[in-house]
Amino acid sequence: MAGGGAAPPRRPLSLAEVEPGSENERFGVARDSMLRNPLILKAELGKPQRNCYTLPGFDFSYGLYIHRTDGGVPEAIGHWNTVKPRTALVQKMPRDFITMNRGALKAGYTTAHEFNLYYKAKDIRCKDDEYNRFKKCPPKVPADLTYGITTRPCTPFFDLLQHRYKELWMEQQRALTIAQRVEKKKKGKVCETRTTFLRKHPPPAKEESFWHLPRLEKVGPHLSTFPDCDARKKAFSASR
Repeated sequence: MAGGGAAPPRRPLSLAEVEPGSENERFGVARDSMLRNPLILKAELGKPQRNCYTLPGFDFSYGLYIHRTDGGVPEAIGHWNTVKPRTALVQKMPRDFITMNRGALKAGYTTAHEFNLYYKAKDIRCKDDEYNRFKKCPPKVPADLTYGITTRPCTPFFDLLQHRYKELWMEQQRALTIAQRVEKKKKGKVCETRTTFLRKHPPPAKEESFWHLPRLEKVGPHLSTFPDCDARKKAFSASR
């Protein structure tokens, strides 16, 4: 607001605050519950919307109040609440069985009972450096290493002006089209079968021969009406 101070909170409307002729004026029996129903309550002209929840009075303090320590500004000025440092707990390191086993072998012990006696006599613990998370040295990096995000290369304006990327894309599309055509031809080729081979190269037709009884094939003629062989051949040639 331009006036400087903040406006008072818009508390739920009561029957005492309803003025005659206002939007929320009720005739007949009027109840406070009518003004706390968001479906019935009407908005007031030139004023923000009221909430329909029952709120505590103006002297109510919101938040958590601690009776023992919350003393306001005097309590904060007159006392200093400091956190006492915690004593560091001494961590008991685990046993170093590798070193103890090596020492037991050097001493000549071989049985499990002798090893247990050696463990009780010489309780060797692991060193703190072995369990320290900062024990590893940082990796060695070259002296000219640049940390952070690398600089983006400059935009090739000459290639953009000359439509170089368009030409490259068209060349790639042409090469892709040619490759697809070759692949399609390879896939379209059909392997020849015996049927297709015989269609291209039909076998020679066999001459038809009249059927004869097998027992009459080698039997010579019993009667010859021709005077000689020349006359017989001449007659056969004329019939053909």
